Amino acid sequence: QVQLVESGGGLVQAGGSLRLSCAASGRTFTRYAMGWFRQAPGKEREFVATISWGGGLSNYGDSVKGRFTISRDNARRTVYLQMNSLKPEDTAVYYCAVAVAGMSDFASEYDYWGQGTQVTVSS
Repeated sequence: QVQLVESGGGLVQAGGSLRLSCAASGRTFTRYAMGWFRQAPGKEREFVATISWGGGLSNYGDSVKGRFTISRDNARRTVYLQMNSLKPEDTAVYYCAVAVAGMSDFASEYDYWGQGTQVTVSS
């Protein structure tokens, strides 16, 4: 069993930055790929980024490429999402998740989810 707790969300002006954190419990955290997704009101959950268990591989959704960076610190059991050049359309609840089978862009392939953290970008 893995439990995930996101933090770092908040209100920021367009063009600003935020760093989200996702703290994981469970001894097998370091074996699993991790991902970030987001969901805005009235919209489907959207893939943001994923990272391999060792941190050497990553992939991003088209809407965030070049602006967001995913990273992880396995010693701290934490995965991060550095978000730069934020836009109002980045406003959403951001979720981190664990994919036991490996990196994926698809929410259906993730096994454990956090409760989410709200990010609001004002124009």
